[in-house]
Amino acid sequence: MDITTIAKNFTEFYYSQFALGRQNLAPLYRPHSMLTWEGKQFQGGANIVQHLTELPFEKVAHKISTFDAQPSSLDMSTLLISVTGLLRVDGDQELQFSQVFVLAKESESFYVLNDMFRLNLG
Repeated sequence: MDITTIAKNFTEFYYSQFALGRQNLAPLYRPHSMLTWEGKQFQGGANIVQHLTELPFEKVAHKISTFDAQPSSLDMSTLLISVTGLLRVDGDQELQFSQVFVLAKESESFYVLNDMFRLNLG
């Protein structure tokens, strides 16, 4: 298993789906998945996707600057991915963001177990 390739493929897929329609992210989450978005916590795929679709913007574009990945369990059943980049919503100025994912293995693929997002303001 090439962790860097998994992380690259995941981040490309995640942010492209986020831009196309945040509801498209539903298959990536499970009932026990957790999202912390700017300090607010949401549990369960339905609650997470509801929050993401209710964010107060229409268009969004992510420009990934860096991503790093590590196994977060000895048996490689979970992966930690850290992403930094620029976020542009509704054509406004670019904002720096960071996002951390823990992916958990399920059959031959992965789902998002944990997701933490922060704007890097200041």
